[in-house]
Order: sequence, then C-alpha cells, then structure tokens
Amino acid sequence: MSLLVADLTVGAMTEFQEKLRQQHEDSMHRELQALLATADKAEAEISRKDFDGFKKLFHRFLQVKGPAVDWAKINRPPEDSIQPYDRIKSKGLPDDIAACLNKLAVVKLNGGLGTSMGCKGPKSLISVRNENTFLDLTVQQIEHLNKAFKADVPLVLMNSFNTDEDTKKILQKYKHHKVKIHTFNQSRYTHTHTHTHTHTHTHMFHTRFLFKHQRTCTCFTCRYPRINKESLLPIATNIGMAGDNAEAWYPPGHGDVYASFQNSGLLDKLIGEGKEYIFVSNIDNLGATVDLFILNHLMSQPADKRCEFIMEVTDKTRADVKGGTLIQYENHLRLLEIAQVPKAHVDEFKSVTKFKIFNTNNLWISLPAMKRLQQKNSMDLEIIVNPKTLDGGLNVIQLETAVGAAIKSFDNALGVNVPRSRFLPVKTSSDLLLVMSNLYSLDAGSLTMSRMREFPTTPHVKLGSSFTKVQQFLARFESIPDMLELDHLTVSGDVTFGKNVSLKGTVIIIANHGDRIDIPAGAMLENKIVSGNLRILDH
Repeated sequence: MSLLVADLTVGAMTEFQEKLRQQHEDSMHRELQALLATADKAEAEISRKDFDGFKKLFHRFLQVKGPAVDWAKINRPPEDSIQPYDRIKSKGLPDDIAACLNKLAVVKLNGGLGTSMGCKGPKSLISVRNENTFLDLTVQQIEHLNKAFKADVPLVLMNSFNTDEDTKKILQKYKHHKVKIHTFNQSRYTHTHTHTHTHTHTHMFHTRFLFKHQRTCTCFTCRYPRINKESLLPIATNIGMAGDNAEAWYPPGHGDVYASFQNSGLLDKLIGEGKEYIFVSNIDNLGATVDLFILNHLMSQPADKRCEFIMEVTDKTRADVKGGTLIQYENHLRLLEIAQVPKAHVDEFKSVTKFKIFNTNNLWISLPAMKRLQQKNSMDLEIIVNPKTLDGGLNVIQLETAVGAAIKSFDNALGVNVPRSRFLPVKTSSDLLLVMSNLYSLDAGSLTMSRMREFPTTPHVKLGSSFTKVQQFLARFESIPDMLELDHLTVSGDVTFGKNVSLKGTVIIIANHGDRIDIPAGAMLENKIVSGNLRILDH
C-alpha cells in the first residue's frame, strides 16, 4: 500500500508541475501579447519574431529539472581532442595564404557597453592605445591581412540593440579602408523578475553604405524581456525602452549568433561568396587575431574529415577560475560554464589542478556546418540563467546561451591549447593600464609583448576603485609608467603618477582614507611599499 501511495503522490506531483509549467507559459504568452498591443504595426512585427524566439527559450527553461549537468558523468577530454598549439603550428603555413584567407570571415561580438569602465556607448569605441579604439585596431588588423596577401577577408560585427546605432554611425570613418564591413543584430528579449531564460534574433533589411572598398549591411535591433524572478513574467509595461522601461530589456547572450546570423541573411551571403569558416571572438580581446596556422589546419584536412569547430583554450590561472572549460560528457566534447555547476562542486570547478584550461571564446566555425545544424534545428544550447538586481532592488533573470556551447553539435570538434598571448581581454582599468604600457608594441592593429621584457607573462595589476572609470584612470597618470620589469602592482586610494615613472618588481601603493600620494615625475620604484601621505604641489 505504501508503494501505491508513493506512486500516486509522485504522479500527482508530476501532474501538478506540468500544470504549473503550462500556466507559466500561458501567462507569458498573454503578457507578451499585451506588450505587442502597445506597439505600432512595424515594431510589433519585429518584436513578434523576437518574442517567438524568446518563448522557445522560456519553454526550454521551464522543462529543465534539477542541475544542468550530472557531475558524475563529467570526464576529462581525451588527449587527442585538445591539441597543443605547437602541434598545429608545426604543420606550417598554407601554400596559398590568399586562397585560404578568401574562405574566411572575421566575426566580432560587439554587443557590450562600456558602462563597467564608466563609459557611455559601445565598449568597442573606447580608446585603448594611441587613440585607437577596439574597433580601430580590429579594422587595422584585417586591412593589413587583405593588403599583405591580396585577400578579401570581411569583418562582421554582431551588434545588440545597445550598440547598433552608435556603431553604425562610426563605420563611415572606415570608408577608405580595404575592408568590407557587415553588421547584424542579436534578437531583443525582455527581462523577467528572477525565474527565467532568454533568446535572440536578427533581421537584415537594407544596405546602409556602399563605398569602393567597404560595404556595410545593417539589420533591425533585437531584444528579449527581463522577467521577474518570483512571478516569471516580463517586467516591461510596454514595448518602449524609455524611462522605467529601459531596464526591462536585454540583448540575448552571444549563443544567439547562430540564429541571428542565419536570420540576417549573412550566412547564405557569405557561403555564396565562397566563405567556408568564420573566426569569432570578443571585440575586447586584443589577442584574438587571425592565426594562419590554425586556418591552415582547418583547410588542409580532407573534405570528409574536416574539423567543423575549433575552440581556442589556454592554461588557467588564479585569475581565470570562473572561465568555462572543456569536458567530455556523454561521449561529446562540451563546454561547461560555472553557472551550470552544482553549488556543491563550484570549488572543484575553480580548481586549476582538475580543470586546467578555460575557453578564450576564440572560435573557428564551419559555415556549411552551421547552416546544416540551423536547418535541422539541432543546436540545443544549454540555457544559462543570469540573475540580476536592478537599480530599484528588483530581482530579475535573463535567459542566455553561450556561443561556445555549440561545440557538442559539430562534427570533429577540437580544442586547441593556445599561448596566453591570444587571450588579452580588456575588462577593467587594470587591463587597460597593461595594454597602454610599454609592455606591448603595436603593429598593424596587433599588440605583441615587447621583446625587451625578459619574462613572457604579464604582470598582475590591481587598481583600486579610484581608477575604475576611464576618465578617472587617465586623470591619475601624467604618462603611463615604464612597466617592462614589473611583476606585481597594487594601488589603492587617492594616488596619482607623474611623468616618466618606472615600476619594477613588486610595488604596492596604499593611500589611506583622507590621505593622498603623488608619485613624483621620474620616480623609480622597485620592490617598494608606499603608504601614508605624499603631496607634491606646484610652487
């Protein structure tokens, strides 16, 4: 009898959960329809397509039971599934570099804002070196390739509704550069108060500019709704983005690149132009340049054994413990993100001994394979639930997917363990100080470690809250210090640097609350701790 009662209880619970899921889906549908009713006809048509994608993501979110992965099924990838870069490099360069390059397009993920560094607008428009922005450096890199090898590698920018307008305005400055530039947009989703998922789409509707060397294709911006964590309903009150509604929407995660690329028309366009692969990376990763050795590895394989997906990984350090890693899971190579890890295993995930590599988000993807998977609708990317707290204290969730998660869907997928130099992201002012310094030399848009530095590793730099915003950061340096022999720098409090300062070894500078430290022009600090109060005033 007890077993029968238990079975009935389980059955009743399953039925209850199914009814609850259906209720959530019905409520979401009604709320989205109500939002569409506040839009004009053209906007409603665009948003309806976005919402269709979001509803699919929301449906999958509701279907998830328990943790995203079974920890017991996680294994280290087989040795041959992650190749050392030196092995790839040993195959040499392509016999015909131009022919290989002509089968490639470069895609930069350009959906992020510079708000974390105190800047308005797209992060790609922040100046990072010699007045050059991330976008400037990217264009210079590709233009150099095209000129040096007489090739035709286009640049494709994946924008979000946050970055699309400002990016398009700035593109006119590149009209005399030998680079074709295309743009397409992520879908637009809405935010839900903390119980949700999200999704994205793109729609390309016209050619905006047409120049001798540059063509820029544009598409409608996309968004998904944020949802309330408790009610699992959109927090948006109408389709607009002004006032209180500004925080109600978010650009889907970069996993949307596949659907957006297809929906924009660019997937078929590039295939029609003879392109076979795209190289995808974050636009703020200054180490993510086209690598001819990896490209040769892709192109030199027999057609029936072509690698359809390469993920560049690199050795994990203490600074990278939250980065996604590659695992073997149910006989497939798979990306594991920290958001998918059961709480009991988070510390194990962060271990640099068990999980020794992490995803740089530099990806090489076959265009025909992408089209095949999109047509079959077989790219089932894991949903990442990203919780947020808005300015007013409201808890919401965003449903996102990661571009690298698709590795499990492609044939002959491979990880390549690349040098750390291919991972040079600028996320903070501490990163900005490194790339602005003499640690790196700039040539044709590419940053390389100075030959004058004895060690190949970058110093560990930690700047305090007084340096967080770019304008604050710049105001505190009369010139960027000489850092060629620096190992570690920590700066906290109200600190400024004069011209021609040299930092060597380990330098720690701490100005306590109410104190100020001015490092004088020409100072050389080697293995020093500076604290207290030091003011230098004009006479």
